Amino acid sequence: MKKQWYIGIIQNRVTGEKTVNIDQARKMIAGAADKGARVVVLPEMFNCPYENEAFPVFSESYPGGETIAMLRETAADRKVYIIGGSIPEEEENRIYNTCFIFGPDGNLLARHRKAHLFDVELKEGLVFRESDVLSRGDGITVVDTGFGRIGVAICYDIRFPEVARIMALQGAKVMVVPAAFNMITGPAHWEVTLRTRALDNQLYVAGAAPARDEQASYVAYGHSMLVDPWGRVVESLDEKEGIIIAEIDQDRLEQVRNELPLLKHRRTDLYEIREI
Repeated sequence: MKKQWYIGIIQNRVTGEKTVNIDQARKMIAGAADKGARVVVLPEMFNCPYENEAFPVFSESYPGGETIAMLRETAADRKVYIIGGSIPEEEENRIYNTCFIFGPDGNLLARHRKAHLFDVELKEGLVFRESDVLSRGDGITVVDTGFGRIGVAICYDIRFPEVARIMALQGAKVMVVPAAFNMITGPAHWEVTLRTRALDNQLYVAGAAPARDEQASYVAYGHSMLVDPWGRVVESLDEKEGIIIAEIDQDRLEQVRNELPLLKHRRTDLYEIREI
């Protein structure tokens, strides 16, 4: 297993035209692969406006659907792992916020359905209820790749620290988070949450967000980034469309875990609720 490899993090601008979004994602995946990325990550709802009204209209069912076909074909054509951000997935009259993960042979390795739905009422004025349209997934997803195990979570999932901890305990060295934090939660919580999950679990965390569109009904924060196991931001984007190409160095990860052995020092005999 290769210890050093490159990840590509895509930050595309999402429009109201599905085919435009798909074509742009395909081009950006190809661009990342041409620059040496072996694993490419897309943002949450990269083919669809982040609106409850849009989710049923843009939804697809596996194995059909033009977005799913693009991910499968591009992974095989470019010989890369594609962690396909997320799209609305329809199955048995339910719609899920789903990430499809394809290997370099074009085979489906796994899919993660967002487990924690974004139902919030922020005093600053944002009200959003994913559960009005979306159903929740019921699993934590860790995928075996030729570069080691990678955990996949979607946006709001990252706010629950148990998810990242279970991934680390299951052997994940990288956690990938397609997300669409907004202009209230993004400046306040995006970077600090990614860095916290990385340093607490001593793994790489890659956050992939849509580019910002000020005219959209839901304005994404952008600022996709890669954080290393020490909690350091390796590279980040601003709000505009772009691609990160950054190295994953598993020797560095092992160094951090050996010098500061947090996972080994856990006191599991203490971590349960008891009567006081």
